[in-house]
Amino acid sequence: MNRRTLLAATAGGLAASRAGAQAWPTRPVRIVEPGAPGGGNDTTIRLFAHHLEAALGQPVPVDNRPGAGGRIGVEHVFRAAPDGSTLLMGNAGAMGVNAALYRDLPYNIETDFVPISLLVTGPNALVVNPRVFPGNTVAELIAAIKAKPPGHYNYGSGGVGSSAHFSAELFKLMAGVDLVHIPYRGASAMGQAVITGDAPFLIANLVNVMPFVRRGEVKLLAVTSLQRWPDTPDVPTLDESGLKGFETIAWNALFGPPGLPQAVVQRLVPELQRIGRLPDVIDRVKLIGGQVITSTPDVLAARVRSDIAKWRDVAQRANIRIE
Repeated sequence: MNRRTLLAATAGGLAASRAGAQAWPTRPVRIVEPGAPGGGNDTTIRLFAHHLEAALGQPVPVDNRPGAGGRIGVEHVFRAAPDGSTLLMGNAGAMGVNAALYRDLPYNIETDFVPISLLVTGPNALVVNPRVFPGNTVAELIAAIKAKPPGHYNYGSGGVGSSAHFSAELFKLMAGVDLVHIPYRGASAMGQAVITGDAPFLIANLVNVMPFVRRGEVKLLAVTSLQRWPDTPDVPTLDESGLKGFETIAWNALFGPPGLPQAVVQRLVPELQRIGRLPDVIDRVKLIGGQVITSTPDVLAARVRSDIAKWRDVAQRANIRIE
C-alpha cells in the first residue's frame, strides 16, 4: 500500500468512525448502577443521565442491580451486547476491590470492560454513632475500641467487596483494632445501621454519608484523602490523625461492555466532559460531598489498575478472599 492509499484508507476509517458516532444511539441507552437506589453513586449517575438524554436524543434510564459488592450489576453488563444500549456505572468497589476479593470472577476488570470516563471522585469518610463513641477524635475512637474485647464493635459496609468494606479493613490493619464486618444492602442501609448503633462505625464514600452528617445523625471524625477535603476544611484526615499514609479515594465512572465500539466512546467522552462543566452539576455534586472529575478513557484505565494493585495488597495482608 503506497502512502496515498494509506492516507486515503486512514481518512476513510476516521470518517466511518465519526459517522458511527453520529448515528449512535438509535434507541434508549440503559446505564446499570450496581448499587441500591438512593446512594451517592445512584444520585451521580441519575444527574449525568438526565443531561445525557438531551444530548443523545434518547431516554437514558438507570437500572439499579445491587448485590455482591456490585458484582451482580457488573456481570450483567459484561454479558450485554456491545451495541451501546447498555453501559455500566462502575465504582472503586465494583471495579477495584472485587478484583482483589473474588477468585471466580467470570470477567477481567482490567481488560474486559471498555473505559469511557471518570465522573465524580471524593474521599471516604469515617463516621460514628455519637452515642456509642462520644469522643471527637480518631485517637479517642481507637482507644474506645481497644478498651473492649476484640470483636466487641461492628462496622458496616454496603456489601462484601465494597469500598467501605476494604477501607475499614485497612483501618483495622493500620490502627491495630478488631472490628466485626456487617455487610448491608446499599448505602442507605449501612447509614441507618450507624444511626441505630447496630454497626456504629463506618468508613464510606463522603457522598453517601454527608446527608446523615448534615442532619446530625452521625459524627464525622476524619476523611481519607491525604489532604483535607475543600468541602469539609475543618475535618482532619486519617493521615494527620495518626494513621500515616492512610488514603482511600472513592470514585465512580462510566464503562462499556466488552467490544463496545470506539465510535460510542468518542461520542460520549466530550458529552460527559461538557456535562461535568455545567454549574448545576458541579453544585449538586459538591452538595453531596463529591467533585466532578470527567476524564479520558486512558486516565480511567490507569485509575482502575492502581486501585486493583492497592486492594490486592490489603486483601493479602488482611487475609480476605472469597472463593
